[in-house]
Amino acid sequence: MKKMNLTAKILIALVIGIITGLSLNVFAPDLFNVLDTYLFTPLGQIFLSLINMLVVPIVFFSLVLGVAGLGDTKKLGRIGVKAIVTFMVTTAIAITIGLTLASVIQPGENSPFSAEEREAASFEEEETPSVGETLLDIIPTNPVSALAEGNMLQIIAFAIFIGFALTVLKEKTKGVLNLFEQGNDIMMYLVGVVMKFAPYGTFGLIASALGEAGFESLQSIMMYVLVVLLALVVHAIVTYGSIIMFLAKKSPIWFYKNFFPAMTVGFSTSSSNATLPISMEVGQRDLKISKSSSSFVQPLGATINMDGTAIMQGVATIFIAQVFDVELTFVQLLTVVMTAVLASIGTAGVPGVGLILLAMVLNSVGLPVAGIGLILGIDRLLDMCRTAINISGDAAVALFVSESEKKRKIKEQRGEA
Repeated sequence: MKKMNLTAKILIALVIGIITGLSLNVFAPDLFNVLDTYLFTPLGQIFLSLINMLVVPIVFFSLVLGVAGLGDTKKLGRIGVKAIVTFMVTTAIAITIGLTLASVIQPGENSPFSAEEREAASFEEEETPSVGETLLDIIPTNPVSALAEGNMLQIIAFAIFIGFALTVLKEKTKGVLNLFEQGNDIMMYLVGVVMKFAPYGTFGLIASALGEAGFESLQSIMMYVLVVLLALVVHAIVTYGSIIMFLAKKSPIWFYKNFFPAMTVGFSTSSSNATLPISMEVGQRDLKISKSSSSFVQPLGATINMDGTAIMQGVATIFIAQVFDVELTFVQLLTVVMTAVLASIGTAGVPGVGLILLAMVLNSVGLPVAGIGLILGIDRLLDMCRTAINISGDAAVALFVSESEKKRKIKEQRGEA
């Protein structure tokens, strides 16, 4: 008998949690109170605590390695800069699309959230610093303190400096680089361990949320799902379509038709890394991307191009802020964009990391991480959709780089002639 995969377990737990929560809300509210206290809430809180436990180390290790990996001067030539700048721009556009659509559609508006749940989140609004203060505060005066306090922007800045130093010093710090690689391997293993608990956390969090709020809460979650999917479609058509049409001078329809097999693998695995061999093969064979461009840009994209995840973070941040009736300032929204874009560097393309990064983004603007519980159950399905978009972006940028290099080579040959 074939072993059930994690996605199926989470989806089953989601359905059971919905049925359990809604049934108890309608038929046995007193029994719900008992079960929520001793079963649902503990399951959910344990899972949230496990996620929070990994936030700082996974961001630090993966980001240091991401920057160190980008720093090879032979690779960071013309092609590298072109690809990196394009990836950074598309990620910023992605999260802006997510923030904009969520702000306009307002999926979390008027969502029921009990006073007890608000209090449990321990959320207090604080005076927001100015843009100048925010930018100055990025550089940590005490990196150890930043790590201990979970100050994510400072952690990201410190990790970038460490990664750059490892790149410049090369062989002198090979042992330290190996240590970071081993630390990152440990974190990735722990992500896998934590995600095994995800079905139980999903059940507890969804049953608790829906048992408390009833059908209205389910409607809000469905609105969140629709906004994320809409943002993914808009990004795939408008942002990637523009790169393909105006920069690579190709047809977006031709691109997606030929790249669809790789997208289906990405959807089923929820992992950019696992899909990389297939996406590179399809890119070189069917999209006619040069081998040199494909072999550098697509693996690079699997490391730093997390547009689908950025969209989720933008929508989820607005959704959770609306649920908790908090109005985010412009500076806070700018912080969300900066945090998501910088954190996308070096983030491992494996299932479950998106939630870890979301916890980081929520912390950066002072929103309660407990809000993740509202979207946790449905996130794995959305993760599959995000991965399909992520690898499409990798291929689109690789196609652009490949075509621009072909034109450059032709011009050079004509000049020589």
